[in-house]
Amino acid sequence: MMKRIVDVTANRRARKWSRKEQVLRVVWGLTFPFFALSPRTFWGWRRFLLRLFGASIGPGAHIYQSARIMMPWNLEVGASAAVGDRAILYALGTITIGARATISQSAHLCAGTHDISDPARPLLKLPIDIGSDAWVCADAFVGPGVTIGDHAIVGARAVAMKDVPAHAVVVGNPARQIKRTDR
Repeated sequence: MMKRIVDVTANRRARKWSRKEQVLRVVWGLTFPFFALSPRTFWGWRRFLLRLFGASIGPGAHIYQSARIMMPWNLEVGASAAVGDRAILYALGTITIGARATISQSAHLCAGTHDISDPARPLLKLPIDIGSDAWVCADAFVGPGVTIGDHAIVGARAVAMKDVPAHAVVVGNPARQIKRTDR
């Protein structure tokens, strides 16, 4: 059996971001303290800053100041949705959060990975879609390319690496369905 060697040099040489994205990442990094240091109740201010960087943020969305958001131009948050304290929205690919959905404290939505079948391990920017009225509980992880259906619940510390159907309640690592929310 022949071992495949990871081609780190090719990975580092690969152009992962456009010039515009590179500039926006630097400017967002310089602006982020105005987001992170804003008082807790300044929901409108944080919505304004995110929209300034191309995010689509619905009215009444509550995004806490300690949430960490990478590349807000890849973020869509529906009306009255909430993103809790210390949540990580790693938006290398598009992250869509439906209306009234909740992303609880320290949850992690990761819309990026690498193609492990290629020795250069190129970056993949896969979207995440969180349905309306869904709840990603505390410390849960949602992986790249995953869809969480409407009214679904990803339990605390669960790891969702596959789609979760509407109304499903999933727990564990890997996440498995234990019941439905429509009963």
